[in-house]
Amino acid sequence: MTTRPHIRVELVSNPLYLAGVRELVSSVAKRLGFNETNCSHLALAVDEALCNVMRHGYERRMDGPIWVRIEHDERADGRLELRLTIEDEARQVDPGTIKSRDLCDVRPGGLGVHIIKEVMDEAKYERREKAGMRLTLIKRQPSEAPCTQSCCVERPTCATLHPAASGKGAPRS
Repeated sequence: MTTRPHIRVELVSNPLYLAGVRELVSSVAKRLGFNETNCSHLALAVDEALCNVMRHGYERRMDGPIWVRIEHDERADGRLELRLTIEDEARQVDPGTIKSRDLCDVRPGGLGVHIIKEVMDEAKYERREKAGMRLTLIKRQPSEAPCTQSCCVERPTCATLHPAASGKGAPRS
């Protein structure tokens, strides 16, 4: 990976900016050759991650700084790897306590971490040195095989993740 980000965006923890970041991430991934499914997965993951920072880290304060870095590199096997890094100055938590909720525990909210881990190849939570948290998300360009993520094979409502198939456009928060 390069030491300088290819794209760096700074925003405040206001949900108004979620759509713009989703569109940026999806657009960059598409231009790099990621398929529609993976572009949608990337947009969904960044949206869930930013929502978690805004809700839980900043406790719905709308003035906390958030930085999103987008980097890409070609792997030894020739496939592209896209790395999204989200940093904030919000409340720190022990990364070991950030876990997916049991899907049998049906209640509103609380599925962001599960969704992120389902649609990304890697998700790493870390405390930043002075303040806040860092989440690194990695998505590798797949071979041309169809998507086998559990969100695509287990749920018929997954068309919301695949705008090209459903004709409904990008996922919304």
